[in-house]
Formats: sequence, structure tokens, C-alpha cells
Amino acid sequence: MSAPTRFDTLAEAASRYGQASLDNYSLVRSLAEQISTGFCKYLGDSKKCVYLVPPDGPFSPVDHGSGAFSVSGQGFLPLGEIKFGLAVRVSHTGDWIRVVLSAEKEGPDLDVGIVGGRNFAFRLPITEERLQEFFAILFEHLTDWFNDQANHYANGVYGGGAMGFEFLHSEEGE
Repeated sequence: MSAPTRFDTLAEAASRYGQASLDNYSLVRSLAEQISTGFCKYLGDSKKCVYLVPPDGPFSPVDHGSGAFSVSGQGFLPLGEIKFGLAVRVSHTGDWIRVVLSAEKEGPDLDVGIVGGRNFAFRLPITEERLQEFFAILFEHLTDWFNDQANHYANGVYGGGAMGFEFLHSEEGE
């Protein structure tokens, strides 16, 4: 048997990278799905109130599957930070906002950032207790934004204060 060629060495390195990028995507997607289902339960509404949506561009309050992730459609799955959006129902009349999250594995942690908000580290494996702590932070982020905007209006200064939200009114998803 002959010694491995440089190409064999390169192909092995690319294969290792490919497996790591697939593991990374699987980890982030699993967390995103846990957040989507768990945050709706955390909010305590009887209707579906959270969907995974793309982090950028048009969205509707329906599950977008793999299209909800920033790596969707890239062909070659990159290894690194992955963003995804959550469409969160914020009223009884069909109003939704999109909040964007980013996730990246850092050693034994999966670091999640709320765009325009706080970062949170999940020690792997992810526990229900840590998910509940994250839901409290996400809830605070959302309610603080609405309260801040209303307070700005009450004090005569409003507009701006963007926190990565996009609003949508839709009868879909209810």
C-alpha cells in the first residue's frame, strides 16, 4: 500500500471539516427547535405562537424548516455562526415580530446571541433549566422593547430604538 498523497491528506481534512460543519448545524437546529416549541409554552398561550423563520428577508408565521437558517441554500455548509429567526405572536389580533438569534459553539458551550440584546451560554448538553433561563431573558428582551417604545412616546421622544424586530400582521400561523 502506498503512502497517502497530499490530495488524500487534503481530502481527509475537508471530510473532517464537513463532519464538524454538519454537527454544528445539527446542534444549532436542535436548539432552535427547542426554543421555538419551548418559548411558546413558556408564554402560556393555547395557540401556536412561535415559528422558525429566516433571519433576513420576507417571512410569514409558518415553519420554514431548513430555510429558517442563515446557511440555507449555500450548497457548502460553512462551519461557524448560524443565525435563525423566530416569528413571535405578540397580540391576540395576529401581530407578529421577528427576533433574530445567532448561535456558535465555543468549546463546551453553545453561545446564543439575541440580535440587539444579550448573549447567553448554554453548557452542552442543553438542559431544561437553562432553556427556562434563556426564555426569561428572551421574554424580558421583547417586553422591554415594547415598554421602552411606549415610554419614549409618552415622553415625546419616539421612533428608533431598533432591536432587530420586524413587525408583520398575518392571519397565518394562528
